[in-house]
Amino acid sequence: MEFLKIQNLCKVYGEGDNRVVALDHVSLDIKKGEFTAIIGASGSGKSTLLHAIGCVDVPTSGKIYLNGQDIYAQDSDRLAIFRRRQVGLIYQFHNLIPTLTVVENITLPILMDRRKVNAKRLYELLHLLGLEERKGHLPNQLSGGQQQRVAIGRALMNAPQVMLADEPTGSLDSKNGHEIIKLLKQSNRMYGQTLLLVTHDESIALQADRIIGISDGRVVRDERVVRS
Repeated sequence: MEFLKIQNLCKVYGEGDNRVVALDHVSLDIKKGEFTAIIGASGSGKSTLLHAIGCVDVPTSGKIYLNGQDIYAQDSDRLAIFRRRQVGLIYQFHNLIPTLTVVENITLPILMDRRKVNAKRLYELLHLLGLEERKGHLPNQLSGGQQQRVAIGRALMNAPQVMLADEPTGSLDSKNGHEIIKLLKQSNRMYGQTLLLVTHDESIALQADRIIGISDGRVVRDERVVRS
């Protein structure tokens, strides 16, 4: 059984003349711990697919299974808990709370879930992300790259089974973008988390274990990356 299984997934917006098919019977199997890049042009459906996997955007039809569990068969309360605890989401823009420090932003999902912060994991993440000297800083005291590192820490803090990154380097310069991809690959190896990354950049996609190409809501490419 595959770790993440997507069966005939469809997402339709609007009706009549305004009807848009964002996902058109997408089926995929993803192995545990695999780093998969999802690539495609703007409007191809790649972000819609990521958001459906992350329980952010409910599909119109089809199934998504994680460890054999049909995630959308749960009621809304259980689905919200699943999203908070099992899925880590990273977006192009950092979406940090401006009045909270680095540590407070990273631990916010834990505190909102009314759980105790794992101090060992927190400081392990601060070290991994190179934020030990910035832990008391506010977002406006950080560079763009540092803010994205905080966003990654926030996504990792819950030790989710799946990490979903939607154009995580899109708002960064090439140097910071390279560092963010390096960090995501490192966390993927360290924690064994399944990583799905949406990008339009072929050079970033080639750093993954596997590349899925999406066009007009359909899978048009599925290949393993072979390294010499």
